[in-house]
Amino acid sequence: MSLSATTAPPSPSAPPPTPPRRRSRAITLNRLDLKLSPYLYIAPFFVVFGIFGFYPMLRTAWMSLHDWDLIGDHSFIGFDNYTRLFTDEYFWNATINTFGIFILSTIPQLLLALFLATMLNRTFLRARTLFRMAIFMPNVVSVAAVAIVFGMLFQRDFGLINWMLSLFGVDAVDWDAQKWSSWTAIASMVNWRWTGYNTLILLAGMQAIPKDLYEAAAIDGANQWKQFWRITLPMLTPTFVFVVTLSTIGGLQLFTEPLVFGNGNIIGGDQREFQTLAMYMYELGIENLSSAGYGAAVAWAMFVMIALVSLVNFLLVRRSVK
Repeated sequence: MSLSATTAPPSPSAPPPTPPRRRSRAITLNRLDLKLSPYLYIAPFFVVFGIFGFYPMLRTAWMSLHDWDLIGDHSFIGFDNYTRLFTDEYFWNATINTFGIFILSTIPQLLLALFLATMLNRTFLRARTLFRMAIFMPNVVSVAAVAIVFGMLFQRDFGLINWMLSLFGVDAVDWDAQKWSSWTAIASMVNWRWTGYNTLILLAGMQAIPKDLYEAAAIDGANQWKQFWRITLPMLTPTFVFVVTLSTIGGLQLFTEPLVFGNGNIIGGDQREFQTLAMYMYELGIENLSSAGYGAAVAWAMFVMIALVSLVNFLLVRRSVK
């Protein structure tokens, strides 16, 4: 055996030590990465929100303090546009219409969504995935198509709803000629379109509740009704508050459904029977270019209303489910 065959290969040389300056630089970069990278990840959202959300809000607030003409001059008038709101009958009419449709749509919508989510959460229900997909379908359909179909259903002379009412001896209703009837028609449209969306959100919250709580309650003798009130509703509070807040914002910003229901009439009927705040704001700020400043004041008034109603709903929901 040769000597070269028994000689061990030379051990690799140790890597040269890292210079202190390079080591401190790497530590600094690592610290900056840990501190700054989270902000860089969320920066795109805030940049987009700042351009398309926050800046328009500030711009609208500045416009509301002026007598603003979109194609002419504008002059500073302070809070005159806001004081004008208190004596504007069209503004209060739009406010009443908005809250009327909001109450008729939001409350039944949330109750029905809670009931459907509870049913879809049952383990004995067959084809649950099919029902969950089907219940979300109305939200996928175009709102214009929904409004056209419901407009045909609520026609005075040939509508299906009036035909069904005639079976019980009720005279034909001119649904878009009165406040209560137009509110009911628009609210039914909103309920049909958004109930499934809220149902799936509540269902996701229910499925996040630990099953051990229900098993322990069943062992203690609690029936399903007690389990719903003592376990489901308290544990579902954050999700339900989220759904209520979304429904409040969407209900008070209602625009497309009443606009299409009235065949594109921005004033909401011949006598403004169902003109909402969003429609009135559009009428002032877009169609009537000379009153854009007053339209901006209506927009901020609507923003304050939404914030206050959302806060009240938040407090009521948290208190009622405790």
